[in-house]
Amino acid sequence: MGDLENKKDELAGKAKEAVGEATGNEDVANEGKADQVASEAKDKLSDVADTIKDKANDIIGGLKKD
Repeated sequence: MGDLENKKDELAGKAKEAVGEATGNEDVANEGKADQVASEAKDKLSDVADTIKDKANDIIGGLKKD
């Protein structure tokens, strides 16, 4: 679900950037760029959380085998 939400935010940011550039509105273009950066950051945080969860599950699984 988070991945879909982040993708939606990224696409909205790209659209906002394009509208801002097409209309000469630098503020809107910059907001679009910022939205894209925020979306990328959320994706990276989600990836890190998934990696930590996988490692924790590996450790717990290893402890249960002992």
